[in-house]
Amino acid sequence: MEIPAGFLVVSLLLSCFATTCYGVTFSSLQRTLEVTASPKEGQVLKAGDADITVTWGLNRTFQAGTDSAYKTVKVKLCYAPISQKDRSWRKTVDEMKKDKTCLVKIVAKPYSASNNSFTWTVERDIPTGTYFVRAYAFNAHDEEVAFGQTTNDKKETNLFKIQAITGRHASLDIASVCFSAFSIVALAGFFYMEKSKGKAAQQK
Repeated sequence: MEIPAGFLVVSLLLSCFATTCYGVTFSSLQRTLEVTASPKEGQVLKAGDADITVTWGLNRTFQAGTDSAYKTVKVKLCYAPISQKDRSWRKTVDEMKKDKTCLVKIVAKPYSASNNSFTWTVERDIPTGTYFVRAYAFNAHDEEVAFGQTTNDKKETNLFKIQAITGRHASLDIASVCFSAFSIVALAGFFYMEKSKGKAAQQK
């Protein structure tokens, strides 16, 4: 039985919409990677100073060959829900191309099933917030095919905080205090001189 050409076209379009045309979705990814990070739950790290050591690898509960399509791994710093609230530019979206949960790249490396580790110094421009770490496995077409993260599915556990650089330094604070003290002394001296001039003028 010959299949109508129109049916084939519609089938191809539907297939395209469900995969390439629509894009990869987070809900379609398997959580096959085990990921750990050095910060303890609730720990506060200082931007520009603290280090985060991340380790990752294949979860051995999955059968052999599960990772046959994995070519690269990208490890990212991700916002916890509390730091996404009322911030649309950090919004979680199921379509990976639109998702803003993980905006900071920690490292990208060729895929290896085990013995992966990287120490990253928290960048100076990282904003104050609550975070976790996630790793994505990519295929040869640079598409996400799997992931792993340091928190649970609801992103409620093993969260840590980063304190941003405020822009103030101890040397600036000291200078500010010195200038303030000098201003007070100068002002007092000015009033004393004016008062002395007034008394001198009255005596003449």
